[in-house]
Amino acid sequence: MASPQLKLKVAGRSEAGPATAGSGHAGGGRPFWTMRRRDNLAGYLLVAPQLLGSVLFVLLPLGLVLWYSLHEWNVLAGTFEFVGGENYDKLIADPNLRGVLASTALFSVGLVVLNLALALVLAVLLNQRLRGTTFFRTLFFSPVVVSLVAWTIVWQFLLQADGGLNGLLGAAGITGPNWLRGEGTAMLSVIVVQVLKNVGLNMVLFLAALQGVPKQLYEAAQLDGAGAWTRFRRITVPMISPTILLTSIITVVGSLQVFAQIAVLTQGGPGTSTTVLVYYLYQQAFQFHHFGYGATLSVLLFAIVALLTLVQWRMRRKWVFHEA
Repeated sequence: MASPQLKLKVAGRSEAGPATAGSGHAGGGRPFWTMRRRDNLAGYLLVAPQLLGSVLFVLLPLGLVLWYSLHEWNVLAGTFEFVGGENYDKLIADPNLRGVLASTALFSVGLVVLNLALALVLAVLLNQRLRGTTFFRTLFFSPVVVSLVAWTIVWQFLLQADGGLNGLLGAAGITGPNWLRGEGTAMLSVIVVQVLKNVGLNMVLFLAALQGVPKQLYEAAQLDGAGAWTRFRRITVPMISPTILLTSIITVVGSLQVFAQIAVLTQGGPGTSTTVLVYYLYQQAFQFHHFGYGATLSVLLFAIVALLTLVQWRMRRKWVFHEA
């Protein structure tokens, strides 16, 4: 039989056990800093800089542009008056807006078509295992890293009536036009200059996509008797369709934001034949000091870019081969 002292010791341990176990948590509940909350806090801290940058440099400027579009801000007179929707009424009644939008559409379509087509052709050619492909890849990509203003100024000298391009044509017995002052050549010149500047970026993206296409698909198609064009249309284009979608979105958005080329090469002329929406916005806000109307044009530009991007993204299931 157990002694009385041993019974007392066992009883004391059994009574003290639950009290000791319950003292590890406040009020007997779960600890506040659980593993899940720690992981969530770490995630929030990691995304905080990007989120703060988006708020300060994207959402806040967009909100201010919308706010300014409801006001008439005259910097010279020092006035800032709320006018409501008057700037939007002015936008609808603007007689120059239709021509500006037509020039913007012409520039965007020409740039996107030429850029993507040339980039894809160059990528297909440079994807071949031939001597010198590395040199040509570097050559075509080098304009991308060149200063935009410097590139445009050089082309401004080349495209003048007595510039280098007409000098080469004159040596061949051809009289070249005044490329930057002709109604039919000014827009074409701006488009070509921009295409040559940025085609290397899309070329590199297409080249990376082409190198990711499995060679077995081409070998199987060739054994079945498929020609080069059929292999390109049935294998290459579907397999690189995600890259085509990406480059088309990037190029469309970039074409709607062009400014430096217009400002340096043509200043919107001759007449208003090369006055695209961004340059017209610049004229209204910073040349004519109509900041409220300039902000309204900015809202219009944002709406156009957002709409086109949304349409392209919603159409991806028809364009992208393996999109669910």
